[in-house]
Amino acid sequence: MQPPDRFSDLPAYAFPRLRELLDVHDPGGAPLAMSIGEPKHAFPPWVMDVIAEHAEGFGRYPPNDGTPELRTAFCGWLKRRYGVARDPDAEVLPLNGTREGLYNVAMALCPESRNGERPVVLTPNPFYQVYAVAAMSVAADPIYVNATAETGFLPDISALSDDVLDRTALVYLCSPANPQGAVADRAYWAELLDLAERHDFIVLADECYSDVWRTEAPPGVLEVAAETGTDPERVVAFHSLSKRSNLPGLRSGFATSGPQNIARMKSLRNYAGAPLPLPLQRAAERLWDDEDHVAESRALYRAKFDLADRLLGSAVPDYRPPEAGFFLWLPVPDGEAAALKLWRETGVRVLPGAFLARDTATGNPGHGYIRVALVAPYDDTDRGLRLLRDCLYPEGLS
Repeated sequence: MQPPDRFSDLPAYAFPRLRELLDVHDPGGAPLAMSIGEPKHAFPPWVMDVIAEHAEGFGRYPPNDGTPELRTAFCGWLKRRYGVARDPDAEVLPLNGTREGLYNVAMALCPESRNGERPVVLTPNPFYQVYAVAAMSVAADPIYVNATAETGFLPDISALSDDVLDRTALVYLCSPANPQGAVADRAYWAELLDLAERHDFIVLADECYSDVWRTEAPPGVLEVAAETGTDPERVVAFHSLSKRSNLPGLRSGFATSGPQNIARMKSLRNYAGAPLPLPLQRAAERLWDDEDHVAESRALYRAKFDLADRLLGSAVPDYRPPEAGFFLWLPVPDGEAAALKLWRETGVRVLPGAFLARDTATGNPGHGYIRVALVAPYDDTDRGLRLLRDCLYPEGLS
């Protein structure tokens, strides 16, 4: 039988591609991973106690819609964080990690056609790669909208033609942005929501880094939607404990939208979803309700942001401190060459920016960048940034 062609030309995923680039060479020093966004801060020690207390739940099928307490915890966090009220029974949906939701939302909500043509799914470029595969899975045309220094590292959706916008069904937007750390302000969200109303598309807001910020909490799409009176069905927002609580392995995320969207997503998830085990749901209930551990982790990130500013601010041409998230997006002549040089000379591992982007008519917007994750402990981050600076930016040192 002939296999399907729709995924036959997928580029290699970023991290297998990175291994192919680097691992055929010996590291030039003690290896230090600054390539993957896997948080390394300690998670609250009581998490294990909660899981152990409810361990008998591993012997039962978990509720696909989440426990009532978990759904209530989602809504409590949304009220504290964004000042918006949500119905725990109709307007939130637990996810086994937000990647599941970011993929399946296209399955549930993307129509087969828009104005008699194939639908369009817009994504920022660079972007989290699941957006593109979701678009391809529903036979939509993915269009990659470059997010560059000139556009504030956010895609300029308003610059697209009416023909494209009238075919658009879904728009993925990550804020705080991975990889650049840019934040969509209230004006940006309001303009995007106005476009969504005028051209009848849905905004998919990937806000998984929303609790990792430097000086001010980033505004969220839900609060702007409430301020502007936008139809709740016009927006689906996604959140996760992976970055907020340093628990990527717990796989606790959720989606929130209007009741019609959530009902459609829930209906699909009844067939195709993988619910979170009950003991993990119980731990997630506590984590979504607790802010102390989040504030402690945020303080650690702030210290590393400040460290990066001190070490790289005067050394890196066009250095741009991140507003939020935990990545540096550093300009270099060639991202692949820079990553390889850094690995072979120092053992520090970073990700070429082009691995997170797609080629467009104007080139690959990630080509001249590397992504550096500030997730390691402070001393390791200090060592890694010094090695990176001395290796890649020796002429910029003051």
